[in-house]
Amino acid sequence: MGFVIRTDAGTYRANWRDATGRQKAKTFPTKRQARDFLAETEAALSRGTYVDPHAGRVLFEVYAAKWTAGRNDEVVTIARDASVMRHRVLPRWGAVPVGRINHSDVQQWATELGQRLAPATVRECCRLLRAVLALAVRDRIIAENPADGVRLPKRRRTDADEQVITREAFAALLPEIPERYRALVALAGGTGLRWGECVGLTWDAIDLDKATVKVSRVGVEVAGTVTFKPYPKSRAGRRTVPLPPFAVRELRRHRKAVPPGAAGEVFTNEAGGSMRRTVFRAWIWRPALVRAGLLGQVAQVGPRAWRATWRDRDGNEVSEELPNRRVARARVSRMAQGGLRFHDLRHSYATWLITDGVPLNDVARVMGHEQISTTLDRYTHAFEAGADRVRESFADFPLTSDEDDHQKGGKEVA
Repeated sequence: MGFVIRTDAGTYRANWRDATGRQKAKTFPTKRQARDFLAETEAALSRGTYVDPHAGRVLFEVYAAKWTAGRNDEVVTIARDASVMRHRVLPRWGAVPVGRINHSDVQQWATELGQRLAPATVRECCRLLRAVLALAVRDRIIAENPADGVRLPKRRRTDADEQVITREAFAALLPEIPERYRALVALAGGTGLRWGECVGLTWDAIDLDKATVKVSRVGVEVAGTVTFKPYPKSRAGRRTVPLPPFAVRELRRHRKAVPPGAAGEVFTNEAGGSMRRTVFRAWIWRPALVRAGLLGQVAQVGPRAWRATWRDRDGNEVSEELPNRRVARARVSRMAQGGLRFHDLRHSYATWLITDGVPLNDVARVMGHEQISTTLDRYTHAFEAGADRVRESFADFPLTSDEDDHQKGGKEVA
């Protein structure tokens, strides 16, 4: 049983023993406050929900390090979360005791982040804060999670979220890709494979005679280093995908021209090493978009003058005259915001299949989706192209049209 004593300073100290038998004490200005606290503490001890009132003094950064050390997620996920934690969460909460973090402060922080960061980034920041505090709750460091119930900005889809390239535009883009990397883009556009699935591909997974590719190995890039794991993103990701004729043709050319990597990798950089996504995007992908007319514009305006035009971050059009076409294209590639992403080839592939009437379960299988609902949610826009076919299916429907009623004088037909 706990007890309350009066101190020499005229305050009142509540004394009790915690669940481990250790003596604890806390001082209050009045005897009534000390008795009320002691009653709540003993009730919590009996219910098994006791939280040490002094445990919350530990700094958030200390507990965040403990949470990080106990994770067993994928290396890419850990690296991404570590970056968000280091640059977004710890600068605000690192030096704050866990027990001093309250709901209103977290809500204010989330609101302020929403004024300068994308909604998806704000959600990631709050997710990590909530996860660390949830561990503190489970460890009985704090009684409840102050990050629960925080209102977050809604993530609104934009045109850049899931861009789709037409078949004609893809046919114009492919010749602009340097020959060494053309098979990579052909494979992505013709199978919907993710970047990691493409760079992790080995020749023993490709059967050009049967026109199939087996997905079972994935390349992972973290901090500029590429490693490989012998399994895809999900169980459904381990799949066999048919190759279209143009992809087979490009892969045959690639096999003759480019030696395989150390472990038989199909795609390597010019030094024979692993492909890095950031390097490919800057030096291969975006310049090809400019040459294909899919990113900005480059036009000759004089004998030795070329105008480069692009959109900045705010959507404003920017123009600049440069001495030659090569420099103008490089300028657009470096400065233009947005543009088609390599991953958009995957969105385009799914859209092409759906608009051509390929059954959804087949689309989900070749895409590596575990559930058809994932395919429906992500590629609903593809069904708009089939609206005319849906209307045509009712063309001979045995119901009288408004025009027929008008021709018959508006009389009902029995």
